[in-house]
Amino acid sequence: MQTDFARDIRPILAARCVACHSGKLQSGGLRLDARAAALAGGYSGAVILPGRSADSRLIRMVSGLQKDLIMPMGGSKLTAEQIGLLRAWIDQGAAWPETAASANGAGEPAPARSLPWSFQKPSRPVEPRPTNIAWVRNPIDAFVLSRLEATHIKPSPEAGREVLIRRLSLDLIGLPPSAAEVAEFVSDTRSDAYDRVIDRLLASPHYGEKWARYWLDLARYGDSDGFETDAPRPWAWRYRHWVIDALNRNMPFDQFTIEQLAGDLLPNATIEQRVATGFNRNTLTNREGGMDLEMLRIEQIMDRANTLGTVWLGLTVGCAQCHDHKFDPITQKDYYQLFAFFNSGKEVNIEAPLAGEMGPYLHGKAEHDRKRRELLQAYRVHEFQPEWERKTLEAATNSAIGDHWILAWETVGYDFDGGQDILRLDPQRRTPKQQDQLADHFIKWYGLVNGPLTKELKFKELGEKLQQLENDYPPPTEAAAMTENAQPPTSHLLIRGDFRQPGIVVQPNTLAALPPLPNGTKANRLALARWLVSPENPLTARVAVNRMWQEFFGTGIVATSENFGSRGDKPTHPELLDWLAIEFMDSGWDVKRVHKLIIQSATYRQASTNREDLESIDRANRVWARQNRLRLPAELIRDSALSVSGLLNPAIGGKSVFPQQPASVGELAYRNQWKESTGADLFRRGLYIFRKRTMPYPQLVTFDAPDALTACVRRERSTTPLQALILLNDPVFVETAQGLATRIIREAPTDIEEKIRYAFQLSLGRAPLAVEKDKVISYYRRQREVLAANRDAVDGLYPQRGVEQIDRLEAAVWVSIASVILNMDEFITRG
Repeated sequence: MQTDFARDIRPILAARCVACHSGKLQSGGLRLDARAAALAGGYSGAVILPGRSADSRLIRMVSGLQKDLIMPMGGSKLTAEQIGLLRAWIDQGAAWPETAASANGAGEPAPARSLPWSFQKPSRPVEPRPTNIAWVRNPIDAFVLSRLEATHIKPSPEAGREVLIRRLSLDLIGLPPSAAEVAEFVSDTRSDAYDRVIDRLLASPHYGEKWARYWLDLARYGDSDGFETDAPRPWAWRYRHWVIDALNRNMPFDQFTIEQLAGDLLPNATIEQRVATGFNRNTLTNREGGMDLEMLRIEQIMDRANTLGTVWLGLTVGCAQCHDHKFDPITQKDYYQLFAFFNSGKEVNIEAPLAGEMGPYLHGKAEHDRKRRELLQAYRVHEFQPEWERKTLEAATNSAIGDHWILAWETVGYDFDGGQDILRLDPQRRTPKQQDQLADHFIKWYGLVNGPLTKELKFKELGEKLQQLENDYPPPTEAAAMTENAQPPTSHLLIRGDFRQPGIVVQPNTLAALPPLPNGTKANRLALARWLVSPENPLTARVAVNRMWQEFFGTGIVATSENFGSRGDKPTHPELLDWLAIEFMDSGWDVKRVHKLIIQSATYRQASTNREDLESIDRANRVWARQNRLRLPAELIRDSALSVSGLLNPAIGGKSVFPQQPASVGELAYRNQWKESTGADLFRRGLYIFRKRTMPYPQLVTFDAPDALTACVRRERSTTPLQALILLNDPVFVETAQGLATRIIREAPTDIEEKIRYAFQLSLGRAPLAVEKDKVISYYRRQREVLAANRDAVDGLYPQRGVEQIDRLEAAVWVSIASVILNMDEFITRG
């Protein structure tokens, strides 16, 4: 019986043999949607050999004879009858339509898949004309009010001035306003008083700190490698420093994008532009013995491709790592073309000194180098390192040399970045820095191949002396950066995402469903970055302004700000989203301008009071008939407490710090490396807390800080009993209550009611309600009686002795009151 493709074969292929995620007979590099494609071959040769079913790879796969790739992947196997039909069809010549267009057997083109809304290029919509035009302050309000009027909902009244300035301050700089700033704004009757506050906050150096936290979530920033050993990254903070500075300077978002993805490829790239590429160095690094370094490299490149898709495109491109995307128009080939842009990149560490560093460094460099040479000479390093280098390098290609030498070669790859590349270099071509790195590694690890001699040479002692020398003559700041590999590897589609199964060769290219690179463009990371922020790209501007909206309202216009694909939420106000995106691009990608537009709107200024009339029609507040009350992010809760207590160290930028944490937390980590900071560093903003990936700071985790393993687009906001215990008992919050009590006693009048008023103004930016004042007075009297009878409790609450003109019993009472205020929901919430 003659088999027919449309009747007998295509249903089998479409339903059982391959993953038909895109409605086509293809999966990765395997093409069965056209005769020519199948005859040309897939991963390893022709899939179908007409007349030779026994030799056709398709038959080997469906019958289970090809163990590395069995079709179908998951589910039940083909029946004997179905396999027999495939065999007969191939032996009869494998006849079927030549083009995919007629492969449906009906002689008609296969139906085209419609692209999701977000893949359509935005255009500037016409500003609507709502009825209540007096409420409209700028075009944002026109779009929001038109939707409200269409659903017969009235907007909320404007929030009070105390609420507005606190909201602005927390949203723009991440710190509460001072009592003086609140009083000044409340009494300012000028028509532009609100705008003056905005301009002051946008110009504050703390603006960059607040918005850096949001960006570092996206950048999956961490101060350690991750994995079990989780080694610290001593210079990771240099990228964070760049981000803060770029945001404070209001670097246009297109330039902000380009420098982070490809700053090293810009003509005459500056040190700062190269530092920006640290964005791509926030990937995890596994330094454990036995780790396949090529596997690690591939995983890091995949992470860079996935992060780009999440951060700039708002797409789950990582779903196409092993197969075509199930829902969005992203094929596996698309994914590996995106992967190829990063496959040519190479990790490097560069000198990136801050202002004032180079003078002292150069002044002491000659003496440092002399002392180092003398130490290496005295401990006979030059006698043994050359032979160690020769045999370790030989182990890279000679497995018979011995396991200890193979281990030595692998350890060079794990111990420090680019170690194997440095070892491959001719010694005459190594930089002084590379020479020092290799010598330090040799001293530390020579015992792998010659333990007795290492002890005889006292290399452990030498290592300690060299470390002390580095402490005495600190080197200039370095930065993790990217550069292009002079000999980039060939990029392949990886079968099932397995680096051991390279498939077809792919070239760097963008997603086929989006506009292509301009003709004649060299396909590298710089071209990719410019493509992301080109006017033709429909996604980047939408994704960016949606996340700005999310920061100011708690939820984006597209709620699923990580997913603009077909499975993500649709925008509640699509015209407003497009208007903001076009406005953003037309402004020259001016971030502060868009921020100002949003917070100037009447929509933003609304009160956040819950409304019963919305409970049944818009409980989630998706039409923006009011503002949202938002629990502050983890870092801002800590920062606010430090700020109102007067303990905050306001220094901008610089190294990470190690504030107090329970000793038991450090004991859970591999090699507890949490050396507590001292002095003012204990009270720096949460942004600067060392982010150890396997041992994140407990207070931040409790309030939903992300894990820094992957890009975090939106933080969760949970409510747990542990949060209350942290606010009551964590050493930081105990100290901030003590600091706030000291301020109340020193700065407020002696009258108890005035002290209570001052405490509320410092902490909440408002005067207490009558009922609140009465409760605090009652608590004050009761607590004073309790503490007067228990002097040990006084010592616990206010251990500071000898503080001038402060009665310790009175101070302990106010510590209790301060703790109550700092534990109020209003204090940890942006209204």
